[in-house]
Amino acid sequence: MGPNEDPVPVRDRVTVLTSVVLLLIAAAAWVSVVRSSLQGDDMMMTMPMPATPADGLAFVASWGVMMTAMMLPSALPMISLYGATQRGSAGKGVPVALFALVYLSVWAASGVPVYFAHTLLMTLAGSAFAYAIAVILMAAGAFQLSPLKQVCLRACRSPLAFLLGHWRAGRRGSLALGWSHAVYCLGCCWALMVVLVAAGAMGLRWVLLITAVVAAEKLLPGGEWFARAAGGALLLLGATVALRPDLVMVLRGGHPM
Repeated sequence: MGPNEDPVPVRDRVTVLTSVVLLLIAAAAWVSVVRSSLQGDDMMMTMPMPATPADGLAFVASWGVMMTAMMLPSALPMISLYGATQRGSAGKGVPVALFALVYLSVWAASGVPVYFAHTLLMTLAGSAFAYAIAVILMAAGAFQLSPLKQVCLRACRSPLAFLLGHWRAGRRGSLALGWSHAVYCLGCCWALMVVLVAAGAMGLRWVLLITAVVAAEKLLPGGEWFARAAGGALLLLGATVALRPDLVMVLRGGHPM
């Protein structure tokens, strides 16, 4: 390392360019989510039953766009830091692109089990539907308070520690790192995403609320306490729905069960 080199490569052209491109992608995804919401294109609430394969593909595509909007901003510190580590390497933009692509692909693929869970949920009616929603909310709340949540959250909140502990060189390393971080992130946030299913998902108010919770958990000081507070709120909401099943209508924005 020369005397004029920075000991820690925090910012360079690739890092800045990576951040700008990812922010533009997130902004485009948010425009799509807001536009769909304003046009009333709520996939989970309008999907006919029984759903067709085409409906499933459309749902997973919509889910992927929504996950890009929700998860990419809070992943930006990790991806930007990884970009900073590539300074001086040949084709340094490619590993960063692979890292981000794997991360977003894992979140888009999570739409497949979500789709089947939603389809199963929509086969229920009346009080069975309401109690299923209550169970989902309380399960999500319990996970928010669990030690496993804290383990995954620490990996998401400490980009440098994650890179030091999981470092892999080369393009295969970028794929492995992107996969590892996406899995930790999925482990951290899956319960909050399941709440979207319970709430009728892709409704703008719930998307904004859960995005704010995810960002607070990962980025703000004391994020662990935000996670616990969200868990307590979900447990309380689930218990309330169990006692008052009619509140499911309010929870889902007035849409029928």
